[in-house]
Amino acid sequence: MKWKEIVKKFKNEWVLIEAKKVDKDFKLQEGEVITHSRDKSEIYEQLAKVKGKSLYIEYTGEIPGDLAVVLNCEDL
Repeated sequence: MKWKEIVKKFKNEWVLIEAKKVDKDFKLQEGEVITHSRDKSEIYEQLAKVKGKSLYIEYTGEIPGDLAVVLNCEDL
């Protein structure tokens, strides 16, 4: 599914996506939605169950300007 389709279908939700196509800057272009939810903790629960895939966690709504994100890949 193309990124624009994912945004439209899962508006204002967190989405766990297996990447199928990314651009040269690693921006997601196409992927398979593994799960989606308005509650990001549900996404992290599913993330722990998926191994060996190129995964993206994206939010399809507007992200507040004062939000900071930290990613720890140590346990993946």
